[in-house]
Amino acid sequence: MKNSKRLTLHIFIALIAGILFGWLAPVWAVKMQPLGDLFLRMVKMIIAPLIFATLVVGIAGHGNVKNLGKIGFKTIVYFEIATTIALILGLVMANVLKPGAGFNIDVNSVSMNAVESMKNIPNGMDFAQTLVHSVPESVIAAMANGDLLQIVVFAIFFALAVCAVGQKARPVLDILQSTCDIMFKFTEYVMKFAPIGVFGAMSATIGQNGITILVSYLKLIAITYFSLIVFVAIVLVVACRIINVPFMGLLKTIKDPALLAFTTASSEAALPKAMELMEKFGVPKSIVSFVMPMGYTFNLDGTTMYLTLATLFCAQVVGIEIPIQQQIMIMLTLMLTSKGIAGVPRVSLVILTGTLASFGLPLVGVAVLLGIDQILDMGRTTVNLIGNCVATTVVARWENDFDHKKMENFLAKKD
Repeated sequence: MKNSKRLTLHIFIALIAGILFGWLAPVWAVKMQPLGDLFLRMVKMIIAPLIFATLVVGIAGHGNVKNLGKIGFKTIVYFEIATTIALILGLVMANVLKPGAGFNIDVNSVSMNAVESMKNIPNGMDFAQTLVHSVPESVIAAMANGDLLQIVVFAIFFALAVCAVGQKARPVLDILQSTCDIMFKFTEYVMKFAPIGVFGAMSATIGQNGITILVSYLKLIAITYFSLIVFVAIVLVVACRIINVPFMGLLKTIKDPALLAFTTASSEAALPKAMELMEKFGVPKSIVSFVMPMGYTFNLDGTTMYLTLATLFCAQVVGIEIPIQQQIMIMLTLMLTSKGIAGVPRVSLVILTGTLASFGLPLVGVAVLLGIDQILDMGRTTVNLIGNCVATTVVARWENDFDHKKMENFLAKKD
């Protein structure tokens, strides 16, 4: 536990150092971006083998094949409830707090050109497309592209085949169990580089945008983060209370990956460590390895809440009042288009641009958001991570498969 506290301290120091360096030496700070990119690439090389091995071992090694359908159904039900509440909350916050009201538009031609190019990027998939996309044409390609949904689907079929073969498949299962142990140790090694990656990512962000951008966009940043905190309080905290799991204990458990998610604005950076910690927290391996990767396709709580908030912000910036009926249609559209494209760069802005274009709304607001998207993404990504960790706990508790004793012992050790 001392190593965990040391890592948290080092990441926090790197965060502060990155902000100061980006502020005081912006020209040099921008050149630190490769450090952040290098760390994220190190994390990405872990994810595919880790998810595949843990999911196969979790299903085939623990005899949970019969429960897989129930777990999948309960997971999707929880995801849809959380997503719907997030979208509604975004609408409420935008209507009450009006982040775009009185906003002074300052947009350059470069930003508008970037926004126009986003219109050509597919901004979502319907149910049929998502279903077809979930089955990989090549598992090697799925792993190379980091497509978590396709990896999960392949791993499930592979685990079912392992169970069907029986004892003859035991050597393969043993190898995959060893792979799990190796990949978790591998994760420990990679996490040692986290402070360097955080310093590089934060330096480049502040160096590129300048510290003054935080002041210029203060109202929008404050409303966005306040809305994210409200979502955590009224959905995630309440969910934990219903299932009798201490939310603060869970938050304390995942503080390292949460801090990583915040400082790098990358879900992938936090995923391996979060999966490891949730298993130690008392959630079975089979549920962690199934729900967490699925969550990054179907349960982006922070992102979905932000999308409705940002849509109305873009309308308010240009003085357009959207009727409540159209707001509901926008919410239903976002409920579909926010699924299945977690791997697309600037995914939130891509979806937002497509949504605005679909409803005939001006795109100038997206150009405004372009300047601070990285800063807003830090908060969204952190809430996405916390939401998926809560989801694993809810599903495990729903299945009566959550180990309260293991959780209590783990929290006692952390104290």
